[in-house]
Amino acid sequence: MTYLLEVCQLQRPGCEPLDISLATGEALAVMGPSGAGKSRLLRAIAELDPNEAEAVSLAGADRSSFAAPAWRRQVTYVAATPGWWAPTVADHFKTEHLTDANALATRVSLPSNAFEWTVSRLSTGEAQRLALIRALVQKPKVLLLDEPTASLDDEATAKVEALLRQRMTDGASLVIVTHNKNQVARLAKHCLRMDRTGKVTVEKV
Repeated sequence: MTYLLEVCQLQRPGCEPLDISLATGEALAVMGPSGAGKSRLLRAIAELDPNEAEAVSLAGADRSSFAAPAWRRQVTYVAATPGWWAPTVADHFKTEHLTDANALATRVSLPSNAFEWTVSRLSTGEAQRLALIRALVQKPKVLLLDEPTASLDDEATAKVEALLRQRMTDGASLVIVTHNKNQVARLAKHCLRMDRTGKVTVEKV
């Protein structure tokens, strides 16, 4: 099988070396207690935190062949608490992306004028959905999602999951950190479990 994302013997502080092979359109769930290093794992794959690996590749191209910003546009990390650096939501989107962003906002129960809002008025759930949209409009091949629905009610969660499934159908792959066992069953075929000792196990869902 040809894999979209391959991670071989990735090491970072506090976790044993691990391997990940993710096919096109596939989702891998990551579960474990707080402090086990789930977020650090995603950040290491995105090369936002120090790490070592025998190889990390996207569609056969080694991570080292990409400039860091180019890698992160294709293998995109969406934090559980997204960062905002400008006063309004629209300031965080390229003008050419706003049409697509508005269409995605409607799909996750956000009004079209959400891009006119100031960041300071966003609820946690609104910020999470808008950060996801900010990533999706760049059309990454792999999404590294850190608890993307943790602050959402069941209805909003279902809409976000439907959007993610559509992206998977279109060829994107996901690595998703979640504490929701039902979400794992709905989205993923395999689950990577981590504990605070650094031990990692992978099981079929």
